[in-house]
Amino acid sequence: MTNTNYRFPRVFAIALDSIGIGEAPDAAKFNDVGADTLGHIGAFMKGGLHLPNMQRLGLGNIRSDNPIEGVEPIEHPIGCYGKMTVTSWGNDSLDGHWEMMCLPVRFNMSFFPNGFPQQIVDKLEAFSGRKVIVNKPYSGTEVIKDYGEHQMETGDLILYTSGDSVLQIAAHEDVIPLEELYRISEYARTLINGPEIVMGRVIARPYVGPDKDHFTRTSNRHDYGLEPTAPTALDYLHGAGLDVLAVGKTNDIFSGHGIDRGWRNKSNMDGMDHVDEAMGLDFTGLCFANLVDFDAMYGHRRNAQGDAEALMDFDRRLGTVLDAMRPDDLLMITADHGNDPTYTGTDHTREFVPLLAYSPTMHHPGTSLGVRSTCSDMGATILDNFHVEGNGEGTSFLEAIS
Repeated sequence: MTNTNYRFPRVFAIALDSIGIGEAPDAAKFNDVGADTLGHIGAFMKGGLHLPNMQRLGLGNIRSDNPIEGVEPIEHPIGCYGKMTVTSWGNDSLDGHWEMMCLPVRFNMSFFPNGFPQQIVDKLEAFSGRKVIVNKPYSGTEVIKDYGEHQMETGDLILYTSGDSVLQIAAHEDVIPLEELYRISEYARTLINGPEIVMGRVIARPYVGPDKDHFTRTSNRHDYGLEPTAPTALDYLHGAGLDVLAVGKTNDIFSGHGIDRGWRNKSNMDGMDHVDEAMGLDFTGLCFANLVDFDAMYGHRRNAQGDAEALMDFDRRLGTVLDAMRPDDLLMITADHGNDPTYTGTDHTREFVPLLAYSPTMHHPGTSLGVRSTCSDMGATILDNFHVEGNGEGTSFLEAIS
């Protein structure tokens, strides 16, 4: 679709998966008091973080009262800046992304801190013809280190979960082909769609390697999300004839609803390659990208050094995006939750998420967008830009940025 009757005909939204910016008001409910992904990564790095492009957009200005080391406030940011409050009842990627697109999750997902019920295990074994092992909360990298060799020898399925509403199945690619792992995971999705058990995601977790000291999870991961329980901003845009492009696990999170074209990511940098590709397309609508390495590779593994380096790599690629933007393009950068790599445990952390908005022809750069009461403000702004009526969730900040 080509149309120039909009303030911003092309909107690019990039979610830095798990890059929170300080504990949320309800952090205590999640046992996350003191969590601060960006702040603690900056403090961990000698000399602080070096994120010149996000800094000039206004990242440091979001928290001028408690600066991120290396990303201090500047006098004249070229973008608008603020932070958003995640109000969904859960703290998973699905909760954050749905809320960004005007569908906050206001029901309780199922969690299994003591492992899944035997009925789920029995059905998985009957369907797959394979034995299920582990069945308890576990770090994804530790579980294949501890049980991967056994899985290779027996062909069993490694079933595990976390503090989030997820069911994860790991298997070696040479032992259980991807097509079979995906088929089993698709079946697992049918077991947790309700009414008694409703979970956010099933994640197929393939890995490779000769032994426990060399196992690595591959980019063939596949997420099977709960079908959106109502229309999202993506559906409203699609229904109005706008183009909706998805990069990374965005397509999986929304089960393809409202999405015209999607790209899978092998890594953050591969994801940025897809963003660059999308920037070269003539479309009118939204390109919504998720970069998951911050979460999967570093946050859950409590690797602050890796998280910092990934952020700096992204910032370098962001420079290319800024240079390639058309005068009337709009870029938004945010996150879906926190995952403080210096915090206890291995789960997501309940935090505010940053919000940066930039266009080369922005009339009022340097405007503070304040603390938004919900992440749905982002989706409401996108809908407002395209003159599309939504469901009433969120408050548009289009006027402030245009």
